[in-house]
Amino acid sequence: MAGTPTMNTLQDHTGGGLSASEKSGLDASDLKNYRPVSNLSFLPKLLEKVVQVRLQAFLDENDLMPCAQSAYRKYHSTETAVANVYNDLLLAADQGQVSALCLSDLTAAFDTVDHELLLLHLERQFGVCGVALQWFRSYLPGRSFQVLYGGSMSSSVIILCSVPQGSVLGPRLFILYTADLTDVENEHRVAIHSLLMIVMATIQH
Repeated sequence: MAGTPTMNTLQDHTGGGLSASEKSGLDASDLKNYRPVSNLSFLPKLLEKVVQVRLQAFLDENDLMPCAQSAYRKYHSTETAVANVYNDLLLAADQGQVSALCLSDLTAAFDTVDHELLLLHLERQFGVCGVALQWFRSYLPGRSFQVLYGGSMSSSVIILCSVPQGSVLGPRLFILYTADLTDVENEHRVAIHSLLMIVMATIQH
C-alpha cells in the first residue's frame, strides 16, 4: 500500500530487519495499527529454532508448561481453548452454577514483556540457569529500530522491553512470561484460558 511505513533495524543482533504489518480490520491511516514484525535471516532463525527445541524439551520433561495455555503449542490452539470454555460452562450449568465470562485481548501483548522480569521468571520459576540463562540475557537487550516513511527516516529508538514478533522464540517466551497467571487462577478460583485471557468464574446460587 502506498505510504505504508517500513521499519528497519539499526542495531539488532538477530541479524534481521523489521517490517510494519498492518493489523487486520483496523484503520490503515493510524500508525498505531501497525505491528513491527522481525524478518530474521537464515542463521539467526536456525539458532533460535535450536534453542526453542532444547527449551521446549526441558519444559516438557519437567512438566513446566502452563496447562491452560492454548496457543503457540503443539496440539493446542484457539479451537481447544473454546472447547475447554464450552465444556466448563456446561459442567457449571449441570451443577446449578451461574458463570461469568470475561474476554480480554491484550493490546501489543509481545511489546509489554519486561526483560528483567522475564529473566527472573526463567530462573526462579522454570529453573533456567548458568550458561542458558546468560544466553537469554544476551539475546533480549540491545535492539533498536527506526521508521522509514515517505522517504524520511526517524531517529533510532532503543527497545527497552518486548520479545520480537516474527521470531521463533518470541511466542514461547511470552507464554513463560505470563505463566504465573495460574497462581491467580488458583487463588481466586477462576478458570483462565490463555492467550486471549478468557477468565471464567462460577457462582453457586
